[in-house]
Amino acid sequence: MPDCLFCKIIAGEIPSARVYEDDQCIAFDDISPQAPTHILIVPRQHIESLDKADGMDRSSVGHLLLAAASIARDKGFAESGYRVVINTNEDGGQTVFHLHIHLLAGRPFVFPPG
Repeated sequence: MPDCLFCKIIAGEIPSARVYEDDQCIAFDDISPQAPTHILIVPRQHIESLDKADGMDRSSVGHLLLAAASIARDKGFAESGYRVVINTNEDGGQTVFHLHIHLLAGRPFVFPPG
């Protein structure tokens, strides 16, 4: 999508602090972190939101979750714990309409979050 911020980051048109990438997704540091570690994991394929994902996107969505776990292990915070968040649509807090996972770590989290 030509106007999508994350599509531009994936294409290298906008710089990012990448921490992980493979053939299906990229991960980079959030520019407005909400925790000591705040990484966004984004599929290379443009999917507007989790609500717009369908059966054809099943492997991409699952891959994002497995990438989050792999990054947590590689960065050394898997054992102490982390939070994975997917904001969906406007009322769910989604501001960039390209499906993405927030991987947060580095402090204790409480539930419910807000």
